[in-house]
Amino acid sequence: MTNLGTASRTIFVCTFGVVSLLGSEASAQTVLQPPPSPSSSSPSPTETAPPKFAVQPLTDGAIVAVNAGFAGLLDLVMGTGELRPQQISRDFKSSSLLKIDRGAVSQDIDPNAATYSNIGLGILVGYAVLDPILSGFREKSARTALVDAILYAETISLTVGVTNLAKIAVRRPRPVAYKDAEAHENDPNYSNADTDSSLSFFSGHASVSAAVTATATYLAFVREPKTARPWITLIVGTALTSFVGFERVRAGKHFPTDVIAGAMAGAGIGILVPHFHRVDENSPRKFWVGAAPTTLGTGGTLSLSGIF
Repeated sequence: MTNLGTASRTIFVCTFGVVSLLGSEASAQTVLQPPPSPSSSSPSPTETAPPKFAVQPLTDGAIVAVNAGFAGLLDLVMGTGELRPQQISRDFKSSSLLKIDRGAVSQDIDPNAATYSNIGLGILVGYAVLDPILSGFREKSARTALVDAILYAETISLTVGVTNLAKIAVRRPRPVAYKDAEAHENDPNYSNADTDSSLSFFSGHASVSAAVTATATYLAFVREPKTARPWITLIVGTALTSFVGFERVRAGKHFPTDVIAGAMAGAGIGILVPHFHRVDENSPRKFWVGAAPTTLGTGGTLSLSGIF
C-alpha cells in the first residue's frame, strides 16, 4: 500500500500547489466552475443547459489534504510492524475460505504479476494527472483543468484513506500467508508476525483503479455525452481495472473477493465525488441544515434535507 499512498500524496501536492497560487484571487467561498458556452443565445425552455462541475478551492483543497494526510498516516502505521496479524499461527486453513477464494491459495504464484499490476495502476493514475490538462486544452479554460484536478485528487485521497482504514480494521491474511502457513503445518514453532501479510482486504490497487475509472467515465459522459470518448473511457478503464485485479490475485496478494470489494468501493467513491460537485443550471442541487431545541430545553434536533 505504500505506493498507493505515495501516488495519492503526489497528486495532492500538485493540486494543492495550484490551489495555493489561486488563493490570492479566490476566497474560501469562491466557486470555480468552467466558463459558460461562448454562444450568446440562452437556451430555450425546452433545452437542457449543459451541466458543469464546481469546486471551492480552499474547502476541497482542505478535504484532499485531510484525506491524503490520513491515508499517509495509516501507511506509516502499517509500515512500523506494530500491527500483528489476527491469525499468526499455522492453524488457519484455506478450506475455511469461500469457494471463489480457494484458488488464490492453491495456484502457482506468478512472480511478475505484482509488477504487471503496478504498471496497470500507474497507467490509470497517470491518466488522472493527464486528463485535467487535456480538459483544460479542450475547453480552453485553466479553471476547467483545476476543477478536474481537484476532483481526481479528492477521489484518490478518499479511496486510499478508506482502503487503508479497511485493511487495518479487517486484517485479513493474504493468500501467500495461507500458503506459508500450510507449508509449515507440521512446524509447532511457526508463527507469522508480518503486518503486510494481513492486509488483504480489500485491494488498494483495485479500489484506486476503479475510482479513477469511475471519475474519468463520469466526467467524460457529462462533458461529451454524444461522442465515443465516454464509452472508450469506460471500456478501457474497466479492462485495465480488471487486469490490475486479476494480476493482484495471480501475485498471491489478494483473494478475488478482495478485488471485487475494492473495485466496488472505489467505483462508488469515484462516482459520488464528481456527482456531488455537479451543477445543473436547470435543476441545481441545494442543501438545507436545520437545528431546533427540544420542548424540554435540554437538547436539540438536527435535520438535513436537499435536492439531489
